[in-house]
Amino acid sequence: MKLLIKNGLITDPANNIEAKGDLLIEDGIIVKAGGSIDAKGAEIMDASGKAVMPGFVDMHVHFREPGFEYKETIESGSRAAAKGGFTTVACMPNTEPPIDNQALVEFIHMKSKQVGLIDVRAIGCITKGRAGNELAPIGELHKAGAAAISDDGSTVMNAEIIRRALQYSRMFNIALIEHCEDVNLVTDACVNEGYHGTRLGLKGIPSAAEEAIAARDIIIAGETGGRLHLAHLSTAGSVELVKWGKSRGVNVTAEVTPHHFTLDDSCLDGYNTNYKMNPPLRSKKDVEAIIEGLKSGVIDVIATDHAPHAELDKDVEFTAAAYGIVGLETAFPLIVERLIKPGILGLKEAVAKITCNPAKILNLKAGTLSVGADADITMADIGAEVEITKEFFAGRSGNSPFIGERLSGRIELVLKRGKEIYKTN
Repeated sequence: MKLLIKNGLITDPANNIEAKGDLLIEDGIIVKAGGSIDAKGAEIMDASGKAVMPGFVDMHVHFREPGFEYKETIESGSRAAAKGGFTTVACMPNTEPPIDNQALVEFIHMKSKQVGLIDVRAIGCITKGRAGNELAPIGELHKAGAAAISDDGSTVMNAEIIRRALQYSRMFNIALIEHCEDVNLVTDACVNEGYHGTRLGLKGIPSAAEEAIAARDIIIAGETGGRLHLAHLSTAGSVELVKWGKSRGVNVTAEVTPHHFTLDDSCLDGYNTNYKMNPPLRSKKDVEAIIEGLKSGVIDVIATDHAPHAELDKDVEFTAAAYGIVGLETAFPLIVERLIKPGILGLKEAVAKITCNPAKILNLKAGTLSVGADADITMADIGAEVEITKEFFAGRSGNSPFIGERLSGRIELVLKRGKEIYKTN
């Protein structure tokens, strides 16, 4: 089967391309890209006025399966990802049981194949049971196909364990993804430490809780030569630490979420639990520093930290509510609205942070429109608006603070290996 996509804005950061042109797909593989292409017998799709990009890659999602299927499953999460333009995701191991052995990695990959929508890659645990006491069998996890290792949701507080895990990360050429949060500084806290939390009577999480772990791990990564990736950074200090590490040749990369470059802790008025997340929404100055980090390239990746919860987990008192929000369906519109339209990032620079950059960190053959690559393609109308309603979300949960907003950047069509997995109505 041949498909010829004509007249689109071909946007392929991996090959430094952003130009009007055509794309030819044959049997699920990209066979020609760029310029004017003619192909006998091909089905022709007109992409005039649309951006034609590699399928997006999200290196930080929570699909909840196994153990919390009432919140999300691999199937429902895959639907949400496809609607958001993502064709590859990596799911965190804070499931029940945690993904700390070969069988569970294989289970995630088998379920992904059964669903047959996107590629869902498992991230294995750093420590057994995510308990922080003993290393998980990292070699076995890697052999089973784990894309990285992480205890996300929990920080490995033992520095010697992190040191050894980073040595393994270098040995197997996989990233160690750290959730930076010194637990000794966050007891009973649930929002950013500052004016707004104090005014609302809510105990605050200091920036130092994140920055202390980020600094520790960057220093240890520099000593070991290990591959360190810092997840969902939220403070100006953390951005400076990553900049410092990179300037000294440390093998460190970092991600931020759309909600952390979009929202700040002034949103907490009204105690809406959809604004409760971990790390918490920080100050306006932190948001400005994160945006500058994205612009300068200090921050490599935008990841959603997609964290679905059932209403029973969120429709409670603020202090008792679960942390996190869904993010897959709103990610691209927020990138367009908050980064591309204001001119902070160009389209190609923004798309790199959700395609080739995360793919490179996870050693994935994804995030590119190169000839010979799988035809994982996301087509979007940058100028078209979407209205965010509860019904907009394709997964099992709709815990989002963006409900009620109209955002530019509508996903029109998503192909996985040339097969249509999502098309806008």
